[in-house]
Amino acid sequence: MSSFSGDGGLVAGFDAMLDMSETDDEIEVRMDVPGIQPEEIEVEVSGNTLFIKGERKEEKEAKGKTYHRIERTYGSFSRSVTLPCDVESDHIEAQCENGVLTVTLPKSDFRKPQKITVKSKS
Repeated sequence: MSSFSGDGGLVAGFDAMLDMSETDDEIEVRMDVPGIQPEEIEVEVSGNTLFIKGERKEEKEAKGKTYHRIERTYGSFSRSVTLPCDVESDHIEAQCENGVLTVTLPKSDFRKPQKITVKSKS
């Protein structure tokens, strides 16, 4: 939970929200990370848990400026999410574009649905 200052603004840290979707072949996690450079984001999978962490750096106050309101959040974030199935950890891809991190996790062949052909006995 984020901290609020007396005038309704956030003080430090932020909640990085994510969406997780699934197809027959992969799991996709999308997270909004505006203002964070790709090299400032860490993505790790351990077992069936995905870990994402990073930090939005605080902008230093410029001399000669008077701030009337500061609402943009900064600080570190850390999220972990349990994956619904086993994934191929050697083939995970993470991309960051326009402030959105997309992590693509291919499902393990063991967990993919397999269609079994029923043959007639002759």
